[in-house]
Amino acid sequence: MNIVETKSQLDNFLNVYNKHDSIILPIWLDSELHPLNNKLSLLYVRIILEKEYAFGEWRIQGDDYVICLNHSESEELNFDLDLLINDNKQYTLDKKWFNHIIQTDMIDINMLTYLKTNENLEIKDTDTNSHHYFKRIYWNRRDINSLIPITKHYEKVVKIFNVMEEIIINCEQNKLYDIYSKQVIDNLSYIESSGLKVNKDLISLDIRKHLTNDNMIYTEYNPYTTTGRPSNRFGGINFSALNKDDGSREPFISRFDGGMLIELDYDSYHLRLIADIVGYKFPDGSVHEYLGKQYDMEYKESKAMSFKLLYGGIPKEISENIPFFGKVAEYIKEKWGEFKGNLSVFSDIYNKKIDSANLEDMNANKLFNYLIQLAETEVNMGVVSDIKKVLEGKESKVVLYQYDSFLFDFDPKDGKDLIIELKNIIEQGGKFPTKVQVGNNYKNMTEVTEKFSGQ
Repeated sequence: MNIVETKSQLDNFLNVYNKHDSIILPIWLDSELHPLNNKLSLLYVRIILEKEYAFGEWRIQGDDYVICLNHSESEELNFDLDLLINDNKQYTLDKKWFNHIIQTDMIDINMLTYLKTNENLEIKDTDTNSHHYFKRIYWNRRDINSLIPITKHYEKVVKIFNVMEEIIINCEQNKLYDIYSKQVIDNLSYIESSGLKVNKDLISLDIRKHLTNDNMIYTEYNPYTTTGRPSNRFGGINFSALNKDDGSREPFISRFDGGMLIELDYDSYHLRLIADIVGYKFPDGSVHEYLGKQYDMEYKESKAMSFKLLYGGIPKEISENIPFFGKVAEYIKEKWGEFKGNLSVFSDIYNKKIDSANLEDMNANKLFNYLIQLAETEVNMGVVSDIKKVLEGKESKVVLYQYDSFLFDFDPKDGKDLIIELKNIIEQGGKFPTKVQVGNNYKNMTEVTEKFSGQ
């Protein structure tokens, strides 16, 4: 391991680094804090000098460096992270976290693994005894990693480097990876970077440690789920399951003077998305009322019946008498036949492979559920790309994404027309109507859809 803590050592490192591909792992001051509420302590870099084929397998020959930024054993190096940007390939374990400190096209090892296995990469038991000791003794410090010896961090990092090397050799960076890198990783890190303003008097003490000095808290999306729908939790908060009724939404407020939170919530999103996929057009108005007339049921019963049919199985009588479910049944039969015949099937938009080798106990309805949740994510990530363009140069932020809604922190200076433009983007030409709700906090929201209708 080569130490980089002086200007001359940095120059020597960059001379080698700029000629080769590399693997980069950050060590934050506090492993429990979000990157946007954190600082780097060390950067470990394995420079890939060459790949060689020996004894029936490919191996990487590399040289390891540690760049000392903020650590008790070294001088603080004045290092501009932009120096990491060059035309070579850089691999990291979590590109999304790196996006918060530097915008690069680093290759995400987690995503490479996920696209091949449909599972999150888990590297267990890498902490040394020193890590356990310092975490136990200095549990209340926010800079524990600056105290753990550099050599002990290196022992941990070498284990991770070795796992990453195997993935680099065996996982392909293809067109699908490029789509996921730009539309999923980059878009989710974009939303994360906005943060949410919190009334700290309404949250517990264990969550307060994750607040910044200006009472912001940051989320973390996990795109590496079995179905492809991102989960979202950080700092003891499950942002994907904030309940409207138990008070867990109340602490979230606007950061702007006179600002408000605005939620655009899809109406009957899954039914409309499925209709779009199978080529069925619902008439204008409430989907649940439309289907309710065919079930001979009221709105609430109709809603429950639709989801029971979609994810519990469509009886022959229903598929023969209700045209929408007839088309859905055909789609399910077609995809299940494809899956059984080829032992795989592809998603409708990104063409992501759902491989039987990566899944257990599959059946037709379970496969359908996977495909719909994938389609939901793939559609919404395209929407986020368009939202980013509209919000460029504006103060308002998109602060939370759920599978069927988007939450914005709205600055009144941006004007009502911005809300109308965002609504039009999310609705995609009227295919997916939304309800608009506004409030001073995320709990007390009032529906104001009519104010933005007919625009």
